[in-house]
Amino acid sequence: MWGGRFSVKPADLMQAINVSIGFDKRLAAEDIRGSRAHAAMLAERGLIAPADAAAIQDGLKRIEAEMADGTFPFRDEFEDIHMNVEARLRELIGPAAGRLHTARSRNDQVALDFRMWVRAACDRSVGQVRALQRALLAKAEAHADTLMPGFTHLQPAQPVTFGHHLMAYVEMFGRDASRFFDARERMNQCPLGSAALAGSPFPIDRHGVAQALGFDGPTANSMDSVAARDFALEALSAASICATHLSRLAEEIVLWATPQFGFIKLSDAFTTGSSIMPQKRNPDAAELVRAKVGRVLGSLTALTVVMKGLPMTYSKDMQEDKVPTFEAFDALELSLNAMAGMVADLEPNATRMAAAAGGAFSTATDFADWLVRALDMPFRDAHHVTGAAVKRAESMGLEELASLPLDELQAIEPRITSEVYKVLTPEASAASRTSYGGTAPAQVRAQIARWKDQLR
Repeated sequence: MWGGRFSVKPADLMQAINVSIGFDKRLAAEDIRGSRAHAAMLAERGLIAPADAAAIQDGLKRIEAEMADGTFPFRDEFEDIHMNVEARLRELIGPAAGRLHTARSRNDQVALDFRMWVRAACDRSVGQVRALQRALLAKAEAHADTLMPGFTHLQPAQPVTFGHHLMAYVEMFGRDASRFFDARERMNQCPLGSAALAGSPFPIDRHGVAQALGFDGPTANSMDSVAARDFALEALSAASICATHLSRLAEEIVLWATPQFGFIKLSDAFTTGSSIMPQKRNPDAAELVRAKVGRVLGSLTALTVVMKGLPMTYSKDMQEDKVPTFEAFDALELSLNAMAGMVADLEPNATRMAAAAGGAFSTATDFADWLVRALDMPFRDAHHVTGAAVKRAESMGLEELASLPLDELQAIEPRITSEVYKVLTPEASAASRTSYGGTAPAQVRAQIARWKDQLR
């Protein structure tokens, strides 16, 4: 492609480090789509003859068919997807193929192809996040009343419902979807027509090409157009946060599935056995999802380091943008799909969770709140009285305040009556949390209905 300036072919080692067709062939569909739009614009502006434009469009269609049926001859000698397509086009239609590169450079061509690929990856991620949210909603709706312990510091804190717990992740993944939407909106400008870095002297129609390719408009600075990869960084940042949320849910599934917790059971479809211990049922799918955040976050870090010291505009370093981005979105897609499957598959042990919800003095806050309401006690004093009651119950070998006799409570605070026991069950505790966004089953169902409407 640069034979006029160079008389000797690259060294084998140069070819080995320079070639990118092994991974950037994933941009084939975007490359062909961009070339079609560019060729159509060139013909419309009279920059290439109608017959040449028709031949180019026909050749690109034939190349697309070859790629679809697996017969396209990808060749390392042509270095990347752009030159592979152009070289094959020349084989199919002759010298007219050389006119396709009028008014563009590989710099703006790859910026376009990669931007379209990342844009589509964001769209796919949103769809997969939505599928996971729907799986969570279905499970939450079925268990809006199912009690379980809520935790802080991984210590039992207050009773909640399983549905409420799952809805927390619906909210998290909802924000993840919005981050992909935001990233997509910012990246939706077309760099084609910026050429190598300075723009083109030809009377091209950048706005028309942008519209044809589904962009909101063209990028406004030709140097930024070919130098920027922040659209990929932002998408990877959204992917990393999403993967972190997946990892948190995966960790809870791993914990809940242990015999010590016994909160849920996963079927054979999402567990594996042991090569030596016949009794084992390992939550390997959840563990692998938990691990994928390392791959996704590593990709963000890798691309950030590639870009951090580059002068304007294009440098060959930027060829290293694709592999980490491809790998990150591959990992995220697999993780989102696997998690949606696990959520649909898991079955909670309602009896075990309800028993745990009432233990470890989980209704202590309800006791303190009752003292405030019934005895008009300042909350800090109520907190002190409740702490003394917990201490007394512990000394008696009890695990619930509801088991502490009334005379023991009255020895701490004489005004306490038997009415206090009405608030000391986990059912009463959960049902009382009626503030907006609380764990009361009615509130949980209201949030489920809101999200169903939103996702519809």
